[in-house]
Amino acid sequence: MKSPPWSLIVVVAVAWLVSSAWRGHVEAGDAEQLARQVKLGDIRMISSETCPYCVAARRWMTAQGVPFSECFIERDAACVADYQALGAVGTPTLVVRGQRVIGFDRARIVDIMK
Repeated sequence: MKSPPWSLIVVVAVAWLVSSAWRGHVEAGDAEQLARQVKLGDIRMISSETCPYCVAARRWMTAQGVPFSECFIERDAACVADYQALGAVGTPTLVVRGQRVIGFDRARIVDIMK
């Protein structure tokens, strides 16, 4: 059996490192921009108690100082009604300045906030 070419392994490793660093840079820029622009009431997150993506979004926004409100479809009938009225297909569903965002899409949120 042939061993893999080491140059290919090195190229893949370097590409992965550069990609990871770039994602971190973009995420930090998104966080700074959102923390400056978002006011309480701009972002509402419709969540589920069992949704790991909701937990990740909540943690990220809280850690970055991005204000948001949140409701849970298991606890609040008005939240379920809003979820259904939005035609949501999963959680988290965010309402950013009146626009629906399915999932936690930082780039889309930044675009809406511009």
